[in-house]
Amino acid sequence: MLHATTPADDLIFGLTHVVDLPGLTAAGGLPVSAEDIAAIIGEAERFSRDILWPQAQAADRQGAVYENGVVRVPASYREAYRGWIDGGWQGLAAPAELNGIPIGGQELPQALWMAVSELVTSGDMAFSLCPLLTAGAIEALVQFGTPAQQEAWLPKLVSGEWTGTMCLTEPQAGSDLSQVRTKAEPDGMGGYRITGQKIYITWGDHDLTPNTLHLILARLPDAPPGTRGISLFAAPKVLPDGTANALRCGGIERKLGIHASPTCVMLFEGAEAQLVGEPNRGLNAMFAMMNAARLGVGVEGVAQGARALALAEAYAADRVQGGIPIDRHPDVARMLAEMRAITLAGRLLALEAGAALDRSRLAGATEARVALLTPIVKAWCTDRGVDVASLGIQVHGGMGFVEDTGAAQVLRDARIAPIYEGTNGIQAIDLVTRKLFRDGGAEMRAVIAELRAADPRLAAAADSLERATAWMLDRGQKDAAAAQASAAAYLDAAGWTLGGWMLARAAAADARYAPLTTFYLARLLPRAAARLAEIEAADSLLALLPAA
Repeated sequence: MLHATTPADDLIFGLTHVVDLPGLTAAGGLPVSAEDIAAIIGEAERFSRDILWPQAQAADRQGAVYENGVVRVPASYREAYRGWIDGGWQGLAAPAELNGIPIGGQELPQALWMAVSELVTSGDMAFSLCPLLTAGAIEALVQFGTPAQQEAWLPKLVSGEWTGTMCLTEPQAGSDLSQVRTKAEPDGMGGYRITGQKIYITWGDHDLTPNTLHLILARLPDAPPGTRGISLFAAPKVLPDGTANALRCGGIERKLGIHASPTCVMLFEGAEAQLVGEPNRGLNAMFAMMNAARLGVGVEGVAQGARALALAEAYAADRVQGGIPIDRHPDVARMLAEMRAITLAGRLLALEAGAALDRSRLAGATEARVALLTPIVKAWCTDRGVDVASLGIQVHGGMGFVEDTGAAQVLRDARIAPIYEGTNGIQAIDLVTRKLFRDGGAEMRAVIAELRAADPRLAAAADSLERATAWMLDRGQKDAAAAQASAAAYLDAAGWTLGGWMLARAAAADARYAPLTTFYLARLLPRAAARLAEIEAADSLLALLPAA
């Protein structure tokens, strides 16, 4: 019989028994008990269930609106955001102080923040993007801001009084940031003036808070070409004297999903700004935001899978066909089992990545594990989120294609996650050309050794992934194009295999998870072998590329 735990149950179990967050934090000197974890997850679950879930469909229908230069979000978001601030959620993982400066954060682990984020994102993905981007801005300023910048900006961001954005993309510069043209001119007083246009800026403007801090990639006048000439700047919407900065929203996008999240065109027209970090080293600082955001986006895939599953399970239990509820029909049971198993595997894998980040920060471990897992979590979990959302519609049948059930919204919302914060193809290239090669595959081999030891049923998959890793390292040294041609298949296979590893660990810790683990290993893990079989066929794809 399949286990009947809730996402909150699974998150508490995963944090306490699979990744052992209490033990990790005790070793790092900032202990968080199992009781603390249960209390925080319980409160986050209530916030999601009571405040976000009931209004999510109405917020999607209302959407964000741009009129006369003003961006308004759904009215229900005012109460939701007030609850977010009052609960102190934005500062969950932020520092309490920096260099003796009170910041106001709670200094709780990243894995716990990711668990809370899953619940909030399941409640309403469009709403959750606002806190996600603010968390990224906090991360960048903690690492690269000056003490004066940290004192001026971080308390406002950590409390949620201000929100933050990430302004990278331009019309001619999508994933290729070397093409960034936004200019930063020194103002002669130690500051800068930013001029340029940015697109796809999530929550770039809105009416929830009085101020927003924009983190912007731009070029100094003497900057070298390419990515080495990009610097990071911060520009508030409202200046310290209360006047409006020279920046504005030029419009919002009409999108497939996340309708209530304003995706803005931002125009910087000589906006006052400060340099963050070193000149021409902006990508280093921006990647502090992007890496945190990539794990957050991976969690979005899990969260949308969880929302799709909740809707599908409720519908299938009530819908009677052939004299019985459809969840008793074997094929519907198959779909629901796939949704449950994939979502749980992604949930635990995301927590493992969060715990790896906490180990590097609290216990002095290297960052190799979190660096390796980040592209896998971002890409595999978001691809699976789309798959699970699609299965959710299928369980509903014709009603899934009708907006009233909410299943269609989940698929529309989930579809952005494989695209933004670096497309999943870019994540795969990052995995095989950077993360594997940085240590000659040592960290991946360490993961493979751990998963091989976790359950004998993973042995064949471990052997196959190890062979594929060796092929990638060997072929990648000789032919980068071949490695890139097989990168997506390699990442996907790694995701399916590591998902099985996480479920095996769950089953070893609690027998309730054994039936679902057996289902995954028997029915879903073979998908890894199918993807691995593609890897050595790189030449068949390269032969189709247009001639130079």
